[in-house]
Amino acid sequence: MLNQSTHDRKLFVYATLALGLVVAAAWLLNASPALAQGEPASQPRPEIEGINIFRLLVQGGFFMVPILLMSLLVVTFVIERCIGLRRSKILPEELVSALGQLGGPQGGFDPRKAYKLCQQFPSATATVVRAMLLKIGRPQSEVEHAVAEASEREANRLYSNVRWLTLAAAVAPLLGLLGTVWGMIRAFHDTTQLTPDVNKADYLAAGIYVALVTTLGGLCVAIPAAIFAHFFEGRIQTLFHQIDEMLFNLMPQVERFEGRVRFGRQSGDGETNDSHSGLEPPPVAERTPVPK
Repeated sequence: MLNQSTHDRKLFVYATLALGLVVAAAWLLNASPALAQGEPASQPRPEIEGINIFRLLVQGGFFMVPILLMSLLVVTFVIERCIGLRRSKILPEELVSALGQLGGPQGGFDPRKAYKLCQQFPSATATVVRAMLLKIGRPQSEVEHAVAEASEREANRLYSNVRWLTLAAAVAPLLGLLGTVWGMIRAFHDTTQLTPDVNKADYLAAGIYVALVTTLGGLCVAIPAAIFAHFFEGRIQTLFHQIDEMLFNLMPQVERFEGRVRFGRQSGDGETNDSHSGLEPPPVAERTPVPK
């Protein structure tokens, strides 16, 4: 519960930071140029029309379309990862406590019960523990290798959707810069086609003003995407550090079965597949051969 509350606080801080950046950008868009230059309020100034953000986005041209699509992608995967990276889905408390009780003084560790617990609480932790249980009886190095491979697969699976946020953080500013460069090229090209009686400076300023919209849009998408990608990456690393600690505590219980029993999926489902149906380690002393 303490880890869950810490995660919620971190998520709130990151979400507040991203929202604050967006609000600050919107405030700067609506601030008047005179206020930005620090003119005294007592001095009269001409009425300046405020910036209409939605109209400006439309004027940004077709390069705003992929940026808007990228923003929808960011919002979608942020919500999806907030749900998918909950501690209850990755490292259920019920599974951790139940596995801890199996290794207690009451009866010892039973791989079959542990396997059924993993089936009862499906999660990334359960998948890694099952990979360890299926290697019981084999050399310890083989068990550790199977656990490392399963952990890496699960971490990559959880991180797969975070990569979309990393991609958005990298691509959105480039799309914005591309739109700005194209808009400036068009503005300068159109300026060369004007007649001498037209104020070219005003026309060029208006063209550049619209061209910079795509850069602003790209940055507004990239900054929250980078913040949340960093947060989710740290979240995954923290959860798998806790999984590794739990496996480290289970390893001594598994080592005592090395070379004595074999365990498979049928054993975990309640069927036996070898002579040691009870999955208890046989006596170390050799048995007396039966005379023929």
